[in-house]
Amino acid sequence: MGGCSHTDEGSLTQEANQFFNQGNYDAALSKYEQIVENHPAVADRVLFEMGITYAYPLNVNKDYQKALECFQKVVKDYPESKYKHDSQMMLLQIHNVILKDKLIAKQQTKLETYRQEAQSQDDEIIKLREKVATLEAQVFALRTEPADKVLIEKKARRLTLLTKGEVIKTYKIALGGNPVGPKERQGDKKTPEGTYVIDSRNGNSGFHLSLHISYPNAKDRMRAKELGVLPGGDIMIHGLKNGSKEIGAFHAAIDWTDGCIAVTNQEMEEIYRFVPNGTIVEIKP
Repeated sequence: MGGCSHTDEGSLTQEANQFFNQGNYDAALSKYEQIVENHPAVADRVLFEMGITYAYPLNVNKDYQKALECFQKVVKDYPESKYKHDSQMMLLQIHNVILKDKLIAKQQTKLETYRQEAQSQDDEIIKLREKVATLEAQVFALRTEPADKVLIEKKARRLTLLTKGEVIKTYKIALGGNPVGPKERQGDKKTPEGTYVIDSRNGNSGFHLSLHISYPNAKDRMRAKELGVLPGGDIMIHGLKNGSKEIGAFHAAIDWTDGCIAVTNQEMEEIYRFVPNGTIVEIKP
C-alpha cells in the first residue's frame, strides 16, 4: 500500500507539473489539491507550489489572496518545513505586489480623471475659439475703415491687415516655392523681403483677384545689378488659380507660388476690399 501511495503521488505531481508547463493553471491546481487531500506528508511542498501557481504572472486567473492563504498555511501548520522561509519571502513579495497594484490602480484612476478634464478643457477651448472666430467675423463685417498696412511674416506664413496699429484680421498664406531669404533674381521662386506698397490691382486676374506689390524697389534693383541678374517682378497678393477654388485652405499646406503671397479666394475678396492702392506692405523674413 505504501508503494502504491507513493506512486500515485508522483503521478499526480507529474500531471500537475505538465499542466503548469502547458499554461493550464486551473488544471494544475486541481491536481495539487488532490495531492494535499490524499498525501498529507507532502502537503507543505504542494501548498507552496499552489501558492506559486496562484500568484504566477502568466496566470490570467491569478488570485493573490489564495496564494497568501497557501503560503500562510505552510508557515503556520508546518513550522519545520524547508519551504517555510521561501513561503515567508513570498508573503512579503505578494504584499508588496498588492500594494503596488493598488497604487497603480489609484494612479490610473487619477490619470483617467486628468485625461477627461483635459479633454473637457480641449472641448471648451475649441468652443471658445469658435466663439472668437464668430465674433471676429461679425466685427470684421461691420468695419468700413480700410487697412493702412499689410504685414507679411514669411516664417510664420501669416498676413495681417492693420489700421492705425490695430490688427483687423490675420490670414494663413502660401509663399514662393523657395521661401527662405529675400528675392534676388528673376525666376528664383523667392518671396521678397522689405517695405513696398500696393501700386495696382487686377479684378480679372488669373488667380482670383490680385494686388500688385511694388517689387523691385531701389534696394532690390541695386542688389540684382551687383549680382549681374534681372531682379524679376510681378509679385502679387492673390487668391487661388482660377478653376481650383475647391482646394480652399488646403493650399497653404505647401509653398506653391512663383514668389507671390497666396490666400483663399474668400480671403482674397476681403483683402481686396480692405486694402486700397498705396497701402504699405512690409514683408518680414
